[in-house]
Amino acid sequence: VDAIYQARKLLQAKIAQTLESLLLETYQQNKVGSDYQYNATDMGKRRLSSICLLYLNLLAKDQYVELTKLQFDTTNNMTDSMAALESVNDLDISFRSEALVAFGDRWKDDALVMDKWFSLQARSRKSGVLETIKQLLDHPCFSIKNPNNVRALISVFAMANPTAFHAKDGSGYAFLADKIIELNAINPQVASRLVKPLIDWKKYDAGRQKLMKQSLQRIKAVPDLSRDVFEIVDRGLDG
Repeated sequence: VDAIYQARKLLQAKIAQTLESLLLETYQQNKVGSDYQYNATDMGKRRLSSICLLYLNLLAKDQYVELTKLQFDTTNNMTDSMAALESVNDLDISFRSEALVAFGDRWKDDALVMDKWFSLQARSRKSGVLETIKQLLDHPCFSIKNPNNVRALISVFAMANPTAFHAKDGSGYAFLADKIIELNAINPQVASRLVKPLIDWKKYDAGRQKLMKQSLQRIKAVPDLSRDVFEIVDRGLDG
């Protein structure tokens, strides 16, 4: 897990360094300055410019953070705001924290957008992401009883953030097991879908295999475990 992440990170950095001027030029050429319109041309431009901005921020230069801040502060649509956040999602900078708060305050009444906001933070490779996720469980817009919220925050963490979920100390596995056990009493079907990242234990090194199996065994030992969860966990332990 760690080696794959580091190799990918190094490759992305090399791309950003080599193509810096082209990335900046392409970003500027594809900025959609007019009012938001939902059409294929503008969608493509926004997507391309957001990818360029993400790569430029891998260079950790103040000028690109300022460029991102300008986009976030002046954009007239949620898509570009989210793209700005995405481009600094792995950076430990004050702008990221401030923009996340501002975005959450602005869109707190839109459940679909807030799910995107939860997912963004669940995917972050920034240190301390698990603690952030635990804090978000108490956010006014999050409910453990809402399947969409669970998928946006807990499932995305377990399935789309391998570096944090597969932390060597097993904290990611323990957290997921805790949530599966909690959800077992609320919505067994949702709980059962969260088990999959743990039953893939054979794909990982011996240390992680042991910790993943321990979490599965802890789930299996829960009194009155639902059939939905029990069957998946039991098959998973058998490999």
